[in-house]
Amino acid sequence: MARRRGAAAAGRHRPGRLARVSSEDPQHAESAESAERDEAPQYVLPLVVRIEKAGPPARTDALETAARAVLTLLADERSRDGGVWEKAVRDWEDARIRKVVRRARGAEWRKASGLPGITVTGEHAEVRVFPPVPLDGWPKELAKLQVSGTELDDPAAPPAALPDAPVLWLNPGVPMSAGKAMAQAGHAAQLAWWDLPAPARTAWAAGGFPLSVRTPSPSRWSDLTGAGLPVVRDAGFTEIAPNTCTVVADHRALL
Repeated sequence: MARRRGAAAAGRHRPGRLARVSSEDPQHAESAESAERDEAPQYVLPLVVRIEKAGPPARTDALETAARAVLTLLADERSRDGGVWEKAVRDWEDARIRKVVRRARGAEWRKASGLPGITVTGEHAEVRVFPPVPLDGWPKELAKLQVSGTELDDPAAPPAALPDAPVLWLNPGVPMSAGKAMAQAGHAAQLAWWDLPAPARTAWAAGGFPLSVRTPSPSRWSDLTGAGLPVVRDAGFTEIAPNTCTVVADHRALL
């Protein structure tokens, strides 16, 4: 399961919300509570990455920006009690928590940017995150955007992870498309956010959610998965086998 700790400190919490995770669905029915979530209205968190033909972002930059976008929406006052997005976020969290990454360029990006949401920028990457929408109720500006085939590369090896900042570690033995990996990084960031005590959340948000996404050595990965940190396990709906560990959220406040 995607490991949860510190639920009381993490704020609004529905026990066992995350069992397994995937780009489409980081929950998997394993209990009566999971069955109740399956029966609830289903929502999805849309993310759109800007990929222009002339200058696509580097892969790692896009992954980090997607993770920060998820965190930015979760921390936004519009997502909190009384905010205009609060009900949508609550309903999304009460059902199967899904994230879908689509890509856009040119006029498509400009139209998507006109919808309510938050654009987060990285070194060169731009990712816009939108409040959750019904699974079958995507805005037309987003529904027509492409999902599959989101491929990006790093022109050079990423530098060392930021010092004293959380690291989202990708499974070195599981290849994923850029879109899939962006969603998985977002899942891991969300798990860390839920598990953090309030002071650590406040400090992370105040700094603009600094984080790194990196791939460890196989031996380091083995250590990370046994360290008691939040772990994303994929439900296996796309690309990879069910129950595969994809990302570990390494935040020193969780150790």
